[in-house]
This record gives sequence, structure tokens and C-alpha cells, in this order.
Amino acid sequence: MVGSRKVKTQTFADRKAKSFSRSWSDPTPVKPDSLHDSRDSGDLQASSGNLDEEECDDVDWEEERESERAACEGDDFIPPKIMLISSKVPKAEYVPDIIRRDDPSIIPILYDHEHATFDDILEEIEKKLTAYRKGCKIWNMLIFCQGGPGHLYLLKNKVATFAKVEKEEDMIQFWKRLGRFMSLLNPEPNLIHIMGCYVLGNANGEKLFQNLKRLMKPHAIEFKSPLELSAQGKEMIEMYFDFRLYRLWKSRQHSKLLDYDDLL
Repeated sequence: MVGSRKVKTQTFADRKAKSFSRSWSDPTPVKPDSLHDSRDSGDLQASSGNLDEEECDDVDWEEERESERAACEGDDFIPPKIMLISSKVPKAEYVPDIIRRDDPSIIPILYDHEHATFDDILEEIEKKLTAYRKGCKIWNMLIFCQGGPGHLYLLKNKVATFAKVEKEEDMIQFWKRLGRFMSLLNPEPNLIHIMGCYVLGNANGEKLFQNLKRLMKPHAIEFKSPLELSAQGKEMIEMYFDFRLYRLWKSRQHSKLLDYDDLL
């Protein structure tokens, strides 16, 4: 798990192997043990690559676009879909097991809500994208976290509101840097789905999304936070998840009586 500071007796990979085997090969399997080891050795910080490069104002966007175009050549290329999963979501450790097995472009990233930092998340996104296809960028993204009307609870003590993303420097830099991972080639606005909370429950939710889109310019971004029971919510779920397994997971999300390993 990204950002985890504790050694667990059973790793996510161990538990995943115990559950059903996926019929396709995940191009970027989650390896929490190796992440933990590299953090201890300092390699993870060294691998951050271009995260600390110059401010976005100094970037040659046309050069960035051409670099992305060269990386994505080939009829077999499928733009990656990044899925950020907060450990604060109940039964979050099972979410990578219920994603669509017929779509190898879905890349799940489970992060530790209590201990991860914004840099941890950005470094892991960069690492996963490089493993998938060096130089490629995100066209679709799902952020699965807790929150509510007008706010996102991304990390411990880091609640994103429309006011805070204007004032708190670490939050501002996170969204700017996240924008750097979004595609410049996509003819449509890159899509970021918010799941696990209904951000648009009041007017501040739309203000938050407008501020985030401004921070992520010149990349064109569209935020969506549909209710899961709506038609748009079902469409969002089916984009990333095996719908049957998602409903099963949802029905057991708050249960302590049955282990998912007995069901999947």
C-alpha cells in the first residue's frame, strides 16, 4: 500500500493471490513490499523523476504534446485509466480485485490515508504510468475516497475545499502536478471521476471543481461526481468495475461477518 509505514503480516499481494486469479495480466501489479523497502532505502524519493521540475509556466507544452504522441504510437495502445483508492474507504483492500478483468488499461493504486503524502501518490502514479507505457498520460481517472458535499477527504488532515485549494501550498502543488500527468492528446477533456462521496451536494462542490480545473491548466479536465444509483453513476461504475463484483463488494462493505475471500 502506497505510503504505508507499517509492516503487515499479510501483504495485499498475498491476500490478492488467495482470492480469484485474474484472467488477464495486470501490466502494473501492486507490490507493497517492494514499495516499503525502497522507501526505507531512500530509492523511492530518488525515483521521483520530474516531480520537482520547473513550474508549469516554464513548460514547453507543444514539446510535451509531441513527446506524448511519440510514446503512444501504435494501434495497440489503450490510454491508461488510473484508479486512486484511499484506505479510508471501508474494505478498500478488496477494490483492486473487483475491477474489470477485460480492461488491462485500468491501473489501481491503493494508498494509506493515514500516512501517505501527496508526493507518495504522485511518485506512484509516475511509476505506474512508466511501467504501463513510458511517456503516456492519463485520459480517465477515478479518485475513490471519503468526503461530502463541497469537499474531498484525500489524506489525513488534508481536506480539499474550494477555499483550501486556493491557499494551502501543498494542496495547490498536488493538483498542479497531477495535471502534468493528464493527456494533452485527448480530443475530449480528460475525465476525473470522484467516487465514495457526493461532492456536488452543494454549491461549494462546483466551486471546488472549477478551482481544480484552473490549477490543472492547460490540460482540459472534466470532473464528475455522480450519485451511484443514477444512470451516470452506473456508467461510471461499469467503466472501472466488474458490475456484479462491485455490487457484491458494496453489499458486504460494512459487514464483519463474512470475508470476501470466501466469495470472490
